[in-house]
Amino acid sequence: MTPVAETVSIGTELLLGQIVDTNASEAGRVLAECGIAHTHRQTVGDNFPRLVQALKLALSRAEIVLTVGGLGPTEDDLTREGIAEALGDSLVHDPAIEAHLRSVFEARRLPWLDSQLRQAQRPSCARPLINRNGTAPGLVCQKDGKTVIALPGPRGEFVPLLEGPVREVFLQLGGGQVIRSRVLRVIGIGESVVEDRLKDLMAGSDPTLAPYAKTGEVHLRLTKLANDRGSADQALDPLEAEIRRRLGDAVYGVDDETLESAVVSLLKRREATVSTAESCTGGWIGARLTSVPGSSDCFVGGVVTYSNRLKQQLVGVKPETLEAHGAVSAEVAEEMALGARERLGSDFSVSVTGVAGPGGGSEDKPVGLVYIGVASPKSIEAHRHLFTGLRETVRLRSTQMALFHLRNRVLDL
Repeated sequence: MTPVAETVSIGTELLLGQIVDTNASEAGRVLAECGIAHTHRQTVGDNFPRLVQALKLALSRAEIVLTVGGLGPTEDDLTREGIAEALGDSLVHDPAIEAHLRSVFEARRLPWLDSQLRQAQRPSCARPLINRNGTAPGLVCQKDGKTVIALPGPRGEFVPLLEGPVREVFLQLGGGQVIRSRVLRVIGIGESVVEDRLKDLMAGSDPTLAPYAKTGEVHLRLTKLANDRGSADQALDPLEAEIRRRLGDAVYGVDDETLESAVVSLLKRREATVSTAESCTGGWIGARLTSVPGSSDCFVGGVVTYSNRLKQQLVGVKPETLEAHGAVSAEVAEEMALGARERLGSDFSVSVTGVAGPGGGSEDKPVGLVYIGVASPKSIEAHRHLFTGLRETVRLRSTQMALFHLRNRVLDL
């Protein structure tokens, strides 16, 4: 039977939004890789009764509890005491931990304060995990069939312990199995349409398939529990092949592959180049493309033509086009793309002009109206979009759709 784990992140700063809890997501990834089901996550502030309550709840529904944070030397670092209380255990002073702490402070020539001795305490059922990147040791507490692992919160301390000794503990507790996930990235098809085309596959339980809506795209997570990674991957391959058969070129990437990296790879395979002419996105499309290593092989450059004057001077938009249709129009988007392609000497060019907001909209051209132009060796076209959301959301969706339309034209090459 697959063991169940729960993560408890500790710190009032997490609840106040002052720190983003990236540690918990790292823990979830490692737990899955070790064949442990990660079923719940909790976040609790620096309050002893609420911490004990959270730990007891976690212990009531999981064999493994991982705590993050609250192991420092100050009075609000309550994790050691909370674990002891939740397990019905008592704290003891560990001379070996104290000796390690004193040696660290001496080596770093830091003043010693007796408050540091709080970090030398541990539940009697715990063994320490030496923290070579900080002072607070991790703890592995085992009692009555339950395992509580406590790790410090700073990322530079948390990750090495998680990937080192804690992963070994997880592998022992996980019974040697792995939970392997693969993410397929889909563009140009909404989540509801994806679900309609794949609903019979989503009904399966081995392997499982689940969709997730992202900004401008959909992610599909394929998951398999197996004895080893190779067996899991082999079991996921037929499911991926069937998804690709049904969705076609809408599947642009796997796992961490971004849309911009997929576009750059496609351009390089086609031995083609691209340029950009941007207005409301302010160079964001070019920034996304140039974030990909090796993009210099296909990205020749771009211009930001925020004003009408620069639209005319840099990419040759005609004054009469601006007068007749306005800057936010299909006609201007087409002339921007065509002008950039000709003047920058690229095979393809993509342009964006729109109303990102929050002001500047009108009845016929509301906030969120964006036109994306694509010039290729075969054609020039413009696409109308009406995005919702805050200014940054409109701009991000504009870059996403610009790369989508560009990819489609490159696929036609």
